[in-house]
Amino acid sequence: MLQLRPNCECCDRDLPPESADARICSFECTFCTDCASSVLHGKCPNCGGELVARPRRPAAKLERFPASAERVLKAQGCAELREPA
Repeated sequence: MLQLRPNCECCDRDLPPESADARICSFECTFCTDCASSVLHGKCPNCGGELVARPRRPAAKLERFPASAERVLKAQGCAELREPA
């Protein structure tokens, strides 16, 4: 079952389970749409995998199968991955 992590690993933006702005790879590394597209260009910096839209769990199922509360954040963020202008 997906963890539905609560934040972007790059910028720490909140990504609640109902958010359509979350992107994940096959290892569930989680990023917001802004970081996934403008900084990471659709590629996970951790595993090299493709970043795709994270499925949303139906609200009725969240009580029994809650989203993760564990925040994962890259210590240095993803600024070093940004292409120079």
